[in-house]
Amino acid sequence: MTTPEIIPFAEGEAQLDWVGLTDAIAAGHDLPKAKIADSFLYRGEDTLLNRAAWIDGLGLAVKSATIFPGNAGLGKPAVNGGVSVYSDMDGTLAAIIDFHLVTKWKTAGDSLLAARRLARPDSAVILIVGAGTVARSLIEAYSAAFPGARFLIWNRTGAKARALADAFGHVTAVDDLAEAVGQADILSCATMSTTPVLQGAWLRPGTHVDLIGAYRPDMREADDAALTRARVFVDSLDTTVGHIGEIRDPIARGVISEADIVADYYDLGAFARQSEDEITLFKNGGGAHLDLMVSRYILDRWQTR
Repeated sequence: MTTPEIIPFAEGEAQLDWVGLTDAIAAGHDLPKAKIADSFLYRGEDTLLNRAAWIDGLGLAVKSATIFPGNAGLGKPAVNGGVSVYSDMDGTLAAIIDFHLVTKWKTAGDSLLAARRLARPDSAVILIVGAGTVARSLIEAYSAAFPGARFLIWNRTGAKARALADAFGHVTAVDDLAEAVGQADILSCATMSTTPVLQGAWLRPGTHVDLIGAYRPDMREADDAALTRARVFVDSLDTTVGHIGEIRDPIARGVISEADIVADYYDLGAFARQSEDEITLFKNGGGAHLDLMVSRYILDRWQTR
């Protein structure tokens, strides 16, 4: 029996690059559409989440996450897990990859692929809304594809924005969100907000909007005006339209319709800017199929290191 690769966070990350990852995600969508399934087990407040995907020609992956809220009081991470990658040829276990490595690169890489297709290539100012773990990943990812850009960062708690800005030489913390939105060529929201923090009236022509944070039906980061002013794209119709408030809520109220969504990643040829002045908006919804694509990319880079 072949011993599976064990890929920890730091050693695995050292082999990766953001632009190469987006190319791998794009290539994954040229393959047959993924089959995906989620399952949950509960014990009080503790949760085991398994997200599985199978793509013919790429393989299988099961991403397991344990969510133990009580760990916070023990000084341990509340979310842990791993990703098991299986061969498409014979179903054997090919690798076990650190959960946090896959999640980091999947989340930011998902958004970066859309920005590479939809944002203006000369984008010079990138605004990050939110100052959590994902925000740090976004600065890394967007810096790789837009190396000349300067970054602004806004957070409800200004001290967190300033602390994150201090970790980078090309990031400035700002206090006035509306003013910052008016300067941005690319705007990426990664918050846990249930009510919109972004108002469409603030957007200037030519902006690309990237929405990450909302993942439940009761969550929104952008108001209705942002969606009606923009051409709207999603990573997956299957994981966004009926599931995430950012898209589900305005469709339910007739603000937009599903037909207003230009395309998802299974129609990447449609991910193109039509004019310099148009506003584009992308909803990052995630999904197990993206975990598989990213895991396969990580494994391939690991094996050729």
